[in-house]
Amino acid sequence: MLRFLHPLTRRLARRVTYTRWLHLFIGTVAMGVWLFIDTTKLYVPVLAVGLLGFVPAMRLVEGLQARLLLSPYGYKDDTSGIAVSSSSTWADRWRTALWMEIRLGLGLFTGILTVNLLGASVDLALLAGGRQPGSGSLVPLPAGDGHWGYALLVPLPLALLLGAVVGLGELITAIALRLLGTSAAERLTALEERTEQLLERNRIARELHDSIGHALTVAVVQAGAARAAGDKEFTERALSAIEETGRAALDDLERVLDVLRESGQPVGSRPTLADADRLLESARASGAEVEAELTGPVALVPGPVSREGYRIVQEALTNVLRHAGPVPTRVRIAVADGRLDLEVVNALTAPVTPTARGSGLRGIRERAALLGGKATSGPHQGSWRVEVGLPLDGIG
Repeated sequence: MLRFLHPLTRRLARRVTYTRWLHLFIGTVAMGVWLFIDTTKLYVPVLAVGLLGFVPAMRLVEGLQARLLLSPYGYKDDTSGIAVSSSSTWADRWRTALWMEIRLGLGLFTGILTVNLLGASVDLALLAGGRQPGSGSLVPLPAGDGHWGYALLVPLPLALLLGAVVGLGELITAIALRLLGTSAAERLTALEERTEQLLERNRIARELHDSIGHALTVAVVQAGAARAAGDKEFTERALSAIEETGRAALDDLERVLDVLRESGQPVGSRPTLADADRLLESARASGAEVEAELTGPVALVPGPVSREGYRIVQEALTNVLRHAGPVPTRVRIAVADGRLDLEVVNALTAPVTPTARGSGLRGIRERAALLGGKATSGPHQGSWRVEVGLPLDGIG
């Protein structure tokens, strides 16, 4: 017996059980107001509530109220399954109208049941005290003179009422999930937004890795070369290059942080292949002999491809400085036949080890794959080569 009552007592201890009961009572407000006006034409509030459900904003209002009172986690709970948006289709409007009619009916039933079960407990208490109850109760009571034994029955209507509170609360919540729940289109939209957020976070992680990693690598190489050279003039040039690279990295960092602070912010001034000269000069200032070859209308490359192409070249040059040092490097950027080809080739100063294939090369492959292209890297004729091909067709 105690095992049977345990689920009921556990639900009675939850706050949401009583907020659901309150939610049911709120549904009787319209009917209660109308009864003060006219007690005969009860179809008027029923019809009015149903028509009100076709107003698009009512789905938003009802969804917020249902989340607040029916969900144990409040109206901010996005996992409750109850939508908080206006009706966008006629199917949403019909479901909202049906919900409001069911809510009105269950509310009236809850109100009548609550009043009469509480009244029954009061009447039983009166009978136990030897007094006759009034004749307004809808719950049948035994006839006859009062007797103290009726006191034993006083808790029975209250127990029935508590059971009804739990059961009706569960019922109205299940109906809300069915009629006010998110539609398939809304679930698909939410999934797409979540995917966009994950892609944006991944892109920001790559941005930080490429931009800050490049700046730090240039600074380290420049500082090491200046110390080894022992030349005041060279040291001045190295410090100037470190300062310029650091300022550019700070600008990139501030832009990325702005995106993190404010979602939906436009891409803004992310560098493109048109800014490749700045990148090449930064590598040259580190002591590397960089030979560049740019062919085709680079300035006309679509924005997404141009921005990602810049980051690919940046990461490839960063890998050169980090793993090989200031060695002769050849950079080729070519636009032809609806395709962007990028190639960075540098001399090898040491045998290639497995650790050379780190997150930078993985980031290059990921950028290329997102744009429908392909990236390869590895030893080539005594040098190390990073080669990337990106399609331009259909990308704007």
